[in-house]
Amino acid sequence: MWRLTREEPRPLKLNRRISGQIERPADKRRYVRRLFAGVAGRYDLTNDVMSLGLHRRWKRRLLARAELRPGHRVLDLAAGTGDLARGALDHAARDAFEIRVVAADLTPEMMRVGRGRPGPDLAGWVGADALRLPFPDGAFDRVVVGYGLRNFAGLDAALAESFRCLRPGGRLISLDFGHPRSAALRRIYLGYLDVSTRIAGWAIHRDPESYVYIPESLRRFPDQREMVRRMEAAGFVECGYEDLMMGTMAINYGDRR
Repeated sequence: MWRLTREEPRPLKLNRRISGQIERPADKRRYVRRLFAGVAGRYDLTNDVMSLGLHRRWKRRLLARAELRPGHRVLDLAAGTGDLARGALDHAARDAFEIRVVAADLTPEMMRVGRGRPGPDLAGWVGADALRLPFPDGAFDRVVVGYGLRNFAGLDAALAESFRCLRPGGRLISLDFGHPRSAALRRIYLGYLDVSTRIAGWAIHRDPESYVYIPESLRRFPDQREMVRRMEAAGFVECGYEDLMMGTMAINYGDRR
């Protein structure tokens, strides 16, 4: 784990048009739900285009951090079309053991796309708000989140719910956009996202506004060092993070004792 510092980055300039739609939790929930419903059919294609396919490698790295074991019960939270959930099943199958994976997402349209695709069968697809999960305490051994924490209407509440749903000894692992330590790189990276999301939105959806939410949500999202502190505040221990691509992506993780 990288050493934490108290240095605070300068405030990032926000997109006022998007800000007004995601300022309050209820508004953000509604905005995110509508956004992903609209892009569901080509969401995975967009991920491949924008990351040049690298998101698949980063998700495999997340699964390596999960340290899956035979019989584990896994929740893929903000599962979308279920590529991470099915990746977890494939990961276990390569080592010749079985796990049970449940996919949960706020957006039915995303899960509908996922259910219609070939691949190993999941234990279930569940419509769920990350702030009020419909699972009993200690239901899972692992909670994995691929590009989801940033989209929740209340980060701390979502962390608390994930903690509640984990059994003692369980682990939360999240992959998301990160904040590079270098202020110069941070500005370049956000500028790149501002442009590339508009290009991808136009090329794939004929709507340049489809993905402008991504850089805006990242500007509001805690960096990976602050995420460690937020996870600790939720009760997690042995928290840490792994930078990918010079900190432009990051995996955060923590255990429930």
